[in-house]
Amino acid sequence: MQNFLFFCLSIRMSFYLCGRTLATALSLVSLLALSACATKSHNDYQDPDPWEGMNRGVFAFNSKLDSWVLRPVAKGYDFIAPAPVQQGVGNFFGNLGEIGNISNDVLQWKWRQAGNDSARFVVNSTLGLLGLLDVATPMGLEPNEGEDFGQTLAHWGVARGPYVVLPFLGPSTVRDGLALPVDFYVMDPVSYAERQAVVNTAVATRIVHRRAELFDIEELASGDMYVFMRDAYLQRRDYLEGDGELAEDYEDEFGDEDF
Repeated sequence: MQNFLFFCLSIRMSFYLCGRTLATALSLVSLLALSACATKSHNDYQDPDPWEGMNRGVFAFNSKLDSWVLRPVAKGYDFIAPAPVQQGVGNFFGNLGEIGNISNDVLQWKWRQAGNDSARFVVNSTLGLLGLLDVATPMGLEPNEGEDFGQTLAHWGVARGPYVVLPFLGPSTVRDGLALPVDFYVMDPVSYAERQAVVNTAVATRIVHRRAELFDIEELASGDMYVFMRDAYLQRRDYLEGDGELAEDYEDEFGDEDF
């Protein structure tokens, strides 16, 4: 969990510095490169982590940054912000995330889910006071597990590629890493705010809030943290790409409720 800490903020700052044109070009190059890959899940590779030596070095670097910077900030946020405020922050960003969900629903031809997510966004954006309240769930509009462009590429048969730990960003795969420009620049409504200060504040708040949410989960970690993080990430991706279905070899270690 810890390597996920700087996930959104670092990649987004890179995109803003480079500009929208560069991000769009990178997205197109990524799609062209990935289109040549054969269809495989990470289970099809005998060794899903052929770059383990390099990955462990990046993992150690990211963990240090987390312990020095983000974790203390998240601790302060968790101490200062009361539970109702944190719930409202989570609801607000969750509602914004429905835009990406809807976009990827459509790209994957999940029309029923797209309708559900669209209804959630409309209801929570209006009756829920711009998403601060989740009034859609009690109405029977259940949230889905979340969709991203990496899942969309998987839906259309693009190979996952080896596991890789990205500096600042944490666990990923070759395919999911190359999908990040679409996720965090094209499909995220925050990136379209006119004022850079608004964008930076929103991104920083979301990162700190998500880091604070991981405090309770940290107690689940045990043993070799690198292996724990890698296996948890790959199993989570299998779960998402399979629309909630776990492979049999994961069921003994992680049940549906753990996801």
